[in-house]
Amino acid sequence: MFENLTERLTGILNKLTSKGRLTEGDIDEALSLVRRSLLEADVNFRVARDFVAAVKERAIGSDVLESLSPGQQVVKIVQEELTNLLSGGDHSLTLSSQPVTTIMLVGLQGSGKTTTAAKLALHLRRQNHKSLLIAADLRRPAAIQQLETLGKQLDIPVYSEDPKSSTVVQVAKNGVEKARQLGVNWAIIDTGGRLQIDEDLMKELGEVKKAVNPHEVLLVVDAMTGQEAVNAAEGFHAQVPLTGLIMSKMDGDARGGAALSITRVTGIPIKFMGVGERPDGLEAFHPDRLASRILAMGDILTLIEKAQDAVDEKQAEEMEKKFRQASFDLEDFLTQIQSVKKMGSLSSVMEMIPGMSQLSKRMPMGDLDDGRIERIEAIIRSMTPQERQRPEILNGSRRRRISRGSGTTPQDVNQLLNQFKQTQKLMKQMAKSRNPMALMKMLKG
Repeated sequence: MFENLTERLTGILNKLTSKGRLTEGDIDEALSLVRRSLLEADVNFRVARDFVAAVKERAIGSDVLESLSPGQQVVKIVQEELTNLLSGGDHSLTLSSQPVTTIMLVGLQGSGKTTTAAKLALHLRRQNHKSLLIAADLRRPAAIQQLETLGKQLDIPVYSEDPKSSTVVQVAKNGVEKARQLGVNWAIIDTGGRLQIDEDLMKELGEVKKAVNPHEVLLVVDAMTGQEAVNAAEGFHAQVPLTGLIMSKMDGDARGGAALSITRVTGIPIKFMGVGERPDGLEAFHPDRLASRILAMGDILTLIEKAQDAVDEKQAEEMEKKFRQASFDLEDFLTQIQSVKKMGSLSSVMEMIPGMSQLSKRMPMGDLDDGRIERIEAIIRSMTPQERQRPEILNGSRRRRISRGSGTTPQDVNQLLNQFKQTQKLMKQMAKSRNPMALMKMLKG
């Protein structure tokens, strides 16, 4: 997420922090590069200009330039101004005191609206809230079937009608009434989209909005379209007043221009961001957390939340005992891999750990990519239970059998086993050691 922008900004700021003293000229030069980086990331011109001006106003002062760590002070200012840039309005959904709370999703065709509807229902279910998905996109071929398929996969009810004998307004109204009958907390209406904003689209959305009076009208925009996403938000907001935005495909956006510009230009808060194709690839939007990610400072709070959802508490306690006793085997390793996969792609997990997003660029990606994880999982699954528990019995013939069964090479199997031996050795050393500095040296090695 925002890889290009993160690399440029951290490079510029690292040069500042490496200097013992800063002058106004140093800050001017750095902010000129920051402004250029923002423009190259497709950030709105006025937004980039105002951001740099705000940072400069705060950074050029005796309290910063004469401090013991001026570079760190400038980084802190940049982080705070980034947070301000991303902030605006209420970033959360408010559950109505009177059931049902209705959410109307709108957007252009191809923005990921239907998939986002299902992701949103799953996100709400994790908060112990029930939802009904309403298939009100009667124009796009297979839109109803797509939502019904997603609902079936996630065990979330879907309301639909025959598009030949119904209107969009009827489906929306009847769907909300069905949600009341079912006693669910949320009714999520998936409306139709177009390839561009047109009069018919806006008229249809206006009629639906008038009929159901939704509590939230959320625009789903593709983050990868840059300033086109900002233009779409302005166009929709002018015709159908929006209460929030959902930025889809954020994980594929290496620039970040849309996310950094859209709230400042339109005044509409971002409420969620899509971070992958998986059903659980939707995160609540927190401006301060995203600002930290952009500056490669990580996002520990989101990482903890994902870990709490993915890891069983009892299982975690048992695993801790095995770590302490150095009895960790390949069966346990497979369990850990599956837990990590529940948290999302490996790259998305890495960027939540402070400094790791930049460190990963200097490490062999073969050790980090999701394809590597899939191969490790396939290799372990091709072993017998005895082999997983006692990897020392894996002779040449067994290794060849495992490589054939997993679709990998004997070299891949050997590499995994060698790495696992090193991990076991490290655990034994850590279990014996009580010296914190010695533990740090082991981890560094």
